[in-house]
Amino acid sequence: MKTRFLFMMILSFLSMTSTAQQALWGAPNLVSPEIHDNNTVTFRLLAPQANEVKLSGDWMPSEGWVPGSVAMEKAGDDAWTYTTEVLPSELYSYFFLVDGLRVPDPNNVHRIRDVATVSDVFLIGGGKAELYRVNDVPHGTVARRWYDSPGNEMTRRMTIYTPPGYENSNENYPVLYLLHGMGGDEEAWIALGRSAQILDNLIAQGKAKPMIVIMTNGNVFQQAAPGDSPKGFYKPTMQLPNTMDGKMEATFRDVIEFVENNYRVKAEKENRAIAGLSMGGFHSLHISRYYPNTFAYVGLFSPAILPDEKVKSEVYENFDETLKTQMDNGLNLYWIGIGKTDFLYNFVEDYRKKLDEMEFQYEYHETEGGHTWANWRDYLTEFVPRLF
Repeated sequence: MKTRFLFMMILSFLSMTSTAQQALWGAPNLVSPEIHDNNTVTFRLLAPQANEVKLSGDWMPSEGWVPGSVAMEKAGDDAWTYTTEVLPSELYSYFFLVDGLRVPDPNNVHRIRDVATVSDVFLIGGGKAELYRVNDVPHGTVARRWYDSPGNEMTRRMTIYTPPGYENSNENYPVLYLLHGMGGDEEAWIALGRSAQILDNLIAQGKAKPMIVIMTNGNVFQQAAPGDSPKGFYKPTMQLPNTMDGKMEATFRDVIEFVENNYRVKAEKENRAIAGLSMGGFHSLHISRYYPNTFAYVGLFSPAILPDEKVKSEVYENFDETLKTQMDNGLNLYWIGIGKTDFLYNFVEDYRKKLDEMEFQYEYHETEGGHTWANWRDYLTEFVPRLF
């Protein structure tokens, strides 16, 4: 009898402890976001003192550079709720506006930083976003490596994806150099672009050849992403010294030499590709042109095209001549993708006219949408299967 009484006391204590811990960490335990079987999504936020709560998500029509928002309804338990219409398969980001103040979803631990903005994320499967999932397939390895960059007079960090089986084989692999946009860093393609998941899944499906992917930091003023360098924790910014001034392109050989001296790679033009989004598209265009017999595959995703006229660098001189040299040397694929509402659309149109006049062969993909990660993930999934 005493044993039974003691057992009941322990259960009661554990129950009270659990309740206390839940209260300590912000009970009640709301589910948000809740993804329903029909691909609608319900969001919930406990904010009993708020006068107005809105939900803002990147699937909503944008208001300039900012996603649109919609008012949430207050339920009887002081939780605010909103349920979307059916959403297509995609990786989405969102946040709440509580009386005008931007706040994260306290019930969602899945967040991604984009420059200086942190957003909650969720994934709707059943379509293209299945490539963004961690599926039950062989996985590659993602490593952060520090390398010496003599051209920048510092050690710098890059993120490297090696394909499944790399560590247990003696095989040499082709290399894709994958570059981020302005304000990004060596974490951008891994976090926002889901590059490792995309490569794992495409390779497992037999749609892409196993390859090494190098995601370096295109801001040569930085050693590494904010918070991951000796500079410590600081707020990331869009415009840094040496942004699109030629130094990234001029010192890119430091990256290639480190990779080819430290990884089992096929170190020939036919086994090198370079691609990037926005500023990374700008860098890919000019790196491949400045080193005109180095890459057989080039991908420009919503690329910025020409440098500021005020910028003076050897890298940007003789643009037409070096572009023709690149063309004459031969390319296996020169791939351009951009959204119809992208703010860089007209610049890409002008660049295409130049290529057409030169009879420069390229593939052009025009999509819906604008300057967004939703487009850039699509472009990566289209570009990678064409390589090597």
